[in-house]
Amino acid sequence: MNLPDDVVLQTVALDRVWQTVDPFLFCVHHDDDYPEGDDELGPCAPLVGRNLGMDFSGRDGWSMYHGSLVPGFPQHPHRGFETISFMRRGFMDHSDSLGAAARFGRGDVQWMTAGSGIVHAEMFPLLNRDRHNETELFQIWINLPASDKMVPPHFSMLWSHEIPRHTFLDDAGRPTEVTVVAGELVPGRRAPAPPPHSWASRRDTDVGIYHAAISPDGAWRLAPAAHEQTIRTVYVFAGGSVRIGDAEVEGGHAAVVRPDVPITLRDTGDGAEVLVLQGRPIGEPIVQYGPFVMTTKAEIQKAYHDYQETYFGGWPWPADDPNHGPDLRRFARHADGRVEDFAATA
Repeated sequence: MNLPDDVVLQTVALDRVWQTVDPFLFCVHHDDDYPEGDDELGPCAPLVGRNLGMDFSGRDGWSMYHGSLVPGFPQHPHRGFETISFMRRGFMDHSDSLGAAARFGRGDVQWMTAGSGIVHAEMFPLLNRDRHNETELFQIWINLPASDKMVPPHFSMLWSHEIPRHTFLDDAGRPTEVTVVAGELVPGRRAPAPPPHSWASRRDTDVGIYHAAISPDGAWRLAPAAHEQTIRTVYVFAGGSVRIGDAEVEGGHAAVVRPDVPITLRDTGDGAEVLVLQGRPIGEPIVQYGPFVMTTKAEIQKAYHDYQETYFGGWPWPADDPNHGPDLRRFARHADGRVEDFAATA
């Protein structure tokens, strides 16, 4: 099939916070080479000179973010959207105002619907005492339609062994390894179900989240999207550049591509990694202020009022930045008391 020259519709350079298109709100790629952990599961390194509580410096290859002992994000509220945390390396400790908790690691995904309001903490415990604690993840925010912004909060764990992974070979036999966090690339191998009120839980929204590692000089062919209104964005975040149609998209750049034709991503040298986000837009007004995403300014004001009045159920943990101890394990304890427990993968 001869593809048109305008397969790439737009390109943009990536900042720390990646620009996204409706239904996505933004994406952040955290990639930190933390040192060995200390007795408190924080970095065994001096913190002098860091702006603790607001350290996004990347100094020495890592940041504390809002953490003061353990890196991460102590308790903070959300309303009106969802967070998707896709772990590549390291661990995240989740705690929330519903009393739920989880520790998850490489290949695991947590998908949380904030809905009417939740408070949670996301900490990065440094469990390795004798070697570096490389920690890498994507956090993706995806919007909720107005009809679902006030649904009860909910979180789901998509464990690594449940998530489809495919190997696609190009004409020369060079592999591309693809992880499917949301959607379906191979018939019958759909990603685990997102939370029930997610925009992604509706099959006609064509939400897809794919991570692909393309071999040096390899090529990966991505079939057309299922819906003509789907918007598809390719983020080239590691390695060199990829060629899409007649356009070369360099590392550290994103390309919005045509959804209605197959596209081939060709690595131009030493291998590349890409993240693909796609979905049919919700198409409603978006008003965001800090941790709240609603459709009107009045709804934002009400979100702040409700949080000040109720704290979205309060905070049942003894610290603002709880972690789940030094044991190398992965688990989830859901608000309904259900427990999942798995071996750790470093």
